[in-house]
Amino acid sequence: MSIVLKFKVVALLMCLLLFSFSSHGQPATPAPPAGMAFDVESATRTYLNRLSQEQRAKSDAYFEGGYWIQLWQFLNGLLIAWLLLGTSASARMRDLTRKITRFKPLHTAGYGVLYFLASALLSFPLSLYTDFFREHQYGMATNTLGDWMLDWCKGLILTLVFGSLFLVVLMAVVRRLPRIWPAAGAAVTMMFLILGAVIAPVYISPIFNAYKPLSDHKILDPILRLARANGIPADRVYEMDASRQTTRISANVSGMLGTTRITLNDNLLQRCSLPEIEAVMAHEMGHYALNHVYKMILFFGVVVVIGFYLLRWSLQSLFDRYKHKWNIQDPADVATFPLVVVLFSAYMLVLTPAINTFIRVQESEADIFGLNAARQPDGFAEAALKLADYRKMAPGPVEEFLFYDHPSGRTRIRMAMTWKAENLSSSTP
Repeated sequence: MSIVLKFKVVALLMCLLLFSFSSHGQPATPAPPAGMAFDVESATRTYLNRLSQEQRAKSDAYFEGGYWIQLWQFLNGLLIAWLLLGTSASARMRDLTRKITRFKPLHTAGYGVLYFLASALLSFPLSLYTDFFREHQYGMATNTLGDWMLDWCKGLILTLVFGSLFLVVLMAVVRRLPRIWPAAGAAVTMMFLILGAVIAPVYISPIFNAYKPLSDHKILDPILRLARANGIPADRVYEMDASRQTTRISANVSGMLGTTRITLNDNLLQRCSLPEIEAVMAHEMGHYALNHVYKMILFFGVVVVIGFYLLRWSLQSLFDRYKHKWNIQDPADVATFPLVVVLFSAYMLVLTPAINTFIRVQESEADIFGLNAARQPDGFAEAALKLADYRKMAPGPVEEFLFYDHPSGRTRIRMAMTWKAENLSSSTP
C-alpha cells in the first residue's frame, strides 16, 4: 500500500560491475552415517546444485533486472515531478481546486486527487511492463490483463482516498505549525504508516484477494501449535488465493493492536510439504514474537524525522531559485507536493543499503527463530530453494549488502545446515 522508491545510483553502477565478476517434495539431505561428521558446506552445495544452470540463469536475470527497474522507477518519479513543476501543471491544479472551493481541506483533497491520478497515469506504462508483462515473461504471473487492470484500478482508488487524506492532514499541520512543521509532518507520516499496518490485514488485503479459514487439520493443527507455543494470539489460520495472480509462495503474521492474523497463500499449500510449511510459518511467527513490527516503526520513525528536516533545508534552497519559475510559494503551498515526493524519494534512495541491512537483519533473526521453533532445517532449505524462482541464490557480498533486504538463498541454506549440524552433534552420545 505504501509507495517507497528504492535505489542508489552509484551503488547500482558499482554492483552491476561487481556481480558480473562474482560468481514438490524433493528428498531432504540425509543425515550422515553414524560416526561421520556432518559437513555444512557439502550439504549446502548439495542443495544449491539441485538448481540447473537454466534455473540459475533465469533467476539471476530476473533479480538483476530488478536493479534496473529500481532506477527506472526513480527516473520516472523525476520525470513526473519535472512535468508537473516545470510546466506549472501543479500550480494550475492548485488554482483549479481553489476556484472550486475555498475550504482548505477540500481544496487540498481536490489537489491530491488530481496529483495522484496524474502520477498513476504517467507511471502506468512502466507499471504495466514491470508488474504484468515482465512477470509473465519470467513465469511468475498467472493473471490475465483484465484481472491485472482490475487490481490496478483498485489500488488507484485506495491511493486517491488514503493519499488525499494524508495530504490534507499533512498540509494542515504544515500551515498551522510553520516553525516545527518537519517534526509535525514526520508525526503525521508515521501515524498513517501505523494506521496502514493496523487496518491492512483486515480491511485492505481482502480487496485484492479472497481469504478463508484454513480447514485442513493436517496443516492447521501444527501451525496453531507453533503459534500457541510462541505466544501468538490466534485461534485460526487464513488461506488466501494468491494463485490467481502469481506462482510465488508466501505467508505472514500481520497486523497489530488486536488485528493480528496468520495467513499463508495457496501456492505455499500446493507447492510445499508440511515440513516446508512449518518452517515458513515459524519464520513468520518469529517476526511477531521478536516484535519486529514495533522495531520497524521505531527505525522508520527516525528515518522519517531526519528526512523531514533535510526536506526543509532542501526545499528552502530550491525555493530561492525556482519558486517564480514553478509558480510555487512555500512549504505550505500544496503545489509543492511533487517536489516533496521526489526529494523524499531521493533521500530514501540514498539510504537503500542501510534500510536493506536493517530489514535483512530482522529477516535473519526470524530465520533463526523459525529454525529453533519448527526444528525443520531441511524444510527450511527446501523452501529457500523455491524462492530461487525470483531471487538470485548466490550473490557477491557487495551485491547482497546493497540490494538484498532478505538473506540470500545460499546464506539461508547454510544457516539451516549449520543448525542441523549443531543439533546432530548435540544429540550424539
